[in-house]
Amino acid sequence: MEALVKLVPLPRDLWVYLTIDLLLALVLLVVMKWLAGVFKKSSVADELGVKDNFAFGISIAGGMLSLCIVLGSVVGRHVGEGFEAAATGMITFGLIGIVLVQFGRYAHDKLVLNRVDTRALINDRSVSIALVDAASLIGSAIILRSMVLWVDGSDVNALIAICTGFTVVLIILLFMTRIYEVRYARDNQNDSFQGALQKGQLALAVEHAGNLLGTALIVASARHLLNYHPDGYVSNVTGWLIVSVVLSLALYVLVNLSKKVILWGLDYRQEVDKQHNIGVACLELCLAVGIATIVNGVFEFLS
Repeated sequence: MEALVKLVPLPRDLWVYLTIDLLLALVLLVVMKWLAGVFKKSSVADELGVKDNFAFGISIAGGMLSLCIVLGSVVGRHVGEGFEAAATGMITFGLIGIVLVQFGRYAHDKLVLNRVDTRALINDRSVSIALVDAASLIGSAIILRSMVLWVDGSDVNALIAICTGFTVVLIILLFMTRIYEVRYARDNQNDSFQGALQKGQLALAVEHAGNLLGTALIVASARHLLNYHPDGYVSNVTGWLIVSVVLSLALYVLVNLSKKVILWGLDYRQEVDKQHNIGVACLELCLAVGIATIVNGVFEFLS
């Protein structure tokens, strides 16, 4: 058997750490679900099973996946440091993840999509708004995960770096969304981007979800370009902000160039904005996420 399968040597107590992390992760997911019901002022079961609110399901799924992404950067972080340290670290980062995810959702609703009532529209079964909401949560978690992997240890300096660095997430999402709003208004006789989402423009929501996820993936690669300084609070944040803006703009240019080449002969703007072509929007989503993944892989290899 050993001649056929060459396994990497694993710590004997790895399964204990894994069990602790998985159990605590399950508890944190239950907390996330409970919070969703509290803020909704009704049970999750009623919304999904009785009212069949698909938009609410998409939104809560985005929140749970975002928490799993953050927790994925914590699992195994404390292997060998003792079971108590592992449990404490998982709970600490998990609770911070929940707080930042919920804060990020609130800030995205109030600052980024400031012209629409996101919660009310999701309650009213708006799938387009729910898709953008879920994408923003997942994108925020991708960047947050990168920051957790970037810092060293789990001390106060690391937690401060993660919490303050999360402001970069909000700034980047706001910055890039405004760029897409300007583009949409320019190509649609000064029509409102957020207004189109509010009306249920699903193709536009799919495209924008890809823009948010692609931006998050390429911003996450900043951890390979920046050095972490435990007590350099200002330099840590400014470093992430400057590199993130440059990477986001670079992705914007690369994606637009790739669309012109790959979708040559197709008026993809007309297809998405006017004809609501979800198929074309899916292609644009794949291009944004795919190119960001390739760039991220290059930086990861170089580091």
